Amino acid sequence: MSDPVTIIMIEDDEGHARLIERNIRRSGVNNEIVPFTNGTEAVNYLFGKDGSAAERKNQALLILLDLNLPDMTGIDILKRVKENKHLKATPVVVLTTTDDSQEIKRCYELGCNVYITKPVNYESFANAIRQLGLFFSVIQVPPASL
Repeated sequence: MSDPVTIIMIEDDEGHARLIERNIRRSGVNNEIVPFTNGTEAVNYLFGKDGSAAERKNQALLILLDLNLPDMTGIDILKRVKENKHLKATPVVVLTTTDDSQEIKRCYELGCNVYITKPVNYESFANAIRQLGLFFSVIQVPPASL
């Protein structure tokens, strides 16, 4: 049995963060949620003191990522996560107000797994979270890198 997935929520808008968490809970997902209101704190958590992310290599994580953060872009975080050998298999769900097709395309090219535009209606959000719940039940922690 693998460890439960920890949800890393990177969202600077407190109202959106509460709404996201409430919808996750309503969907029956009870995994731990670690919230961050800016990119710097999230990057420090994900990559650790030495910046290698080695501390996270055997953790099952899922990142919920806003693109519009006060101190850096979510695109920068997505790029760093997907370029890191310890984090690249981590699923990233982009939750943002940006519905620009070029931005959406770029996120998928960089490796995001799901792109959800907010504010989203409850039903579509709940459905996406339910799908994530199914994803949680089958996710495998990547093997430790040698």
